[in-house]
Amino acid sequence: MQTITLRGHHLFCLLGYRGKGYSEGFCTNMTSIYETLRLKPQTIIEIMEGPDRICAAFPADQPCHCHNPSVYRKDKEILGELGLAVGNRLSWEELCSLVAEEIQPSDIHRLCYDCPWEPYGLCQEGVAHIRQAKALRALP
Repeated sequence: MQTITLRGHHLFCLLGYRGKGYSEGFCTNMTSIYETLRLKPQTIIEIMEGPDRICAAFPADQPCHCHNPSVYRKDKEILGELGLAVGNRLSWEELCSLVAEEIQPSDIHRLCYDCPWEPYGLCQEGVAHIRQAKALRALP
């Protein structure tokens, strides 16, 4: 079984992902991870601290935020809301169920208020969807 390492806040970023991102290379990587999780929800997720497989594709020509204190804060607070810690391993399917049980769409503003993507409402919409469907939807 494949294992994907993710930092805390990327659990929510994946729920809100709609095929848009920082660059073509970033989107190719993110789409690959997203589709793996959508098609194989039994994939194991290992929670890690710091930059993960999604961060690895952040474009070199843009200011990297992967080590910013605000990003680590989001990781910690989101994991706390879910009762998870660095090193935890569970399936994507189990993570989606946990988000559905513990997170309301309105929590996104409180937890991710300083994210440049937050004003678009994609992650709020993603949480609402996961609460209803318990699975990722096909990308547009």
